[in-house]
Amino acid sequence: MLIVVITMFVVLFAFLAGGLWIGWTLAATGTILLAIFRDIPLDKLLAQYTWNILTTQELLALPLFILMGEILFRTRLSQSLFRGLAPWAALLPGRLLHVNVIGCTIFAAISGSSAATTQVVGRISISELVKRGYSKDVAVGSLAGAGTLGFLIPPSNIMIIYGVLGDVSIAKLFTAGFIPGFLLAASFMAWIMVHTTLRPGLVPAGERHIRVASFAEYMTSLRELGPAVFLILCVLGSIYGGIATPSEAAAVGVLGAFVVSGLQRELSFTALRAIAIGAVQTCAMIAMIVLGASILGSASAFLGIPAAVAEFVASLGLQPLLLVAALIAFYLVLGCFLDGFSMIVMTLPIVLPIVKSAGFDPLWFGIFLVLVVEMSQITPPVGFNLFVIQGLTEDGLGYIARVTMPYLLIMVGFTMLLAAFPDIALWLPRYLSG
Repeated sequence: MLIVVITMFVVLFAFLAGGLWIGWTLAATGTILLAIFRDIPLDKLLAQYTWNILTTQELLALPLFILMGEILFRTRLSQSLFRGLAPWAALLPGRLLHVNVIGCTIFAAISGSSAATTQVVGRISISELVKRGYSKDVAVGSLAGAGTLGFLIPPSNIMIIYGVLGDVSIAKLFTAGFIPGFLLAASFMAWIMVHTTLRPGLVPAGERHIRVASFAEYMTSLRELGPAVFLILCVLGSIYGGIATPSEAAAVGVLGAFVVSGLQRELSFTALRAIAIGAVQTCAMIAMIVLGASILGSASAFLGIPAAVAEFVASLGLQPLLLVAALIAFYLVLGCFLDGFSMIVMTLPIVLPIVKSAGFDPLWFGIFLVLVVEMSQITPPVGFNLFVIQGLTEDGLGYIARVTMPYLLIMVGFTMLLAAFPDIALWLPRYLSG
């Protein structure tokens, strides 16, 4: 078995070092392992497996959510969010710095994508906050941290992938993400309040005190938030109202996004062409990665790798919390070199049996995995949220990573809290299921 594991890692990292795309790398590694260590008809097996994976009904929601994100990226939703949230954020210490966290929380309940959440909210908030005299460090750091909520607050593309590969109910994963998502957002906001209270200079002198807006301003803000609320009702309302499945709700969300962009007069031919190209490119990339990961996972199962690794870890006798700490460290290191999506599909076939054998609920582990993947979004050198913000601000990657560090530490602490109190994620799905 040791020879099999060594061969797998040698082949895997040789292809990665050679610059081969991650999807092809995973598929080729699985195929080579089966060709070397098993005498089976690979052509028929791979053809059948490709058909089974790429026609999985649960994956249908993924391209639809990607399409919705592409549509919303080209609307004026970011401007509406900032104007709508400003009067409410003024009620808290730190004032408009909370717009990043609240805006990302709202958009996360629409898009399912961390990068899209960061891009849409940051497109207007960073420049507006800096122009008003707010600390750029806090503006950039809070955007990078809160942008990761796009994976945790449902609907979530990562949850869909985990549900398909881990055979876990996607609807239950969505439900389990609500409380952790809002608590993590509240943790970010608490840090902003503490930080700006201890260092008043982070906020411009004229905006250091809590301000209650007029009734007319609040009414105007609610009108500005209307498009976002409409889309949330379209997606989540249709799921939890029993009207649609997650896949059908994604289609409802696409329709809602078209309505919003049409009303904002953003649906030009050029925009539609860019939406179509962006959605197809992203879907093709993800489909190849999912297929490659499934082939490698199937090959690993055929060869008994997950069972052997799980048996080895069990023999170490690690306490559950120590195992969780080890997994956090493992994924933090891995996140420095791989994007979060690739991390899940590469490690799940091996890690999931380990956590099951340690007594953890697969539903809980799905939320844990989303949290550590969120961390990978803000860890250099391969942190997608850092790249998105770099494109918005043209700042150096080192500077962005430094000002994001407090939010990364908050996420690490929150993940340990989730391990100590798993009901943070499991209570709501259990309550709703009766």
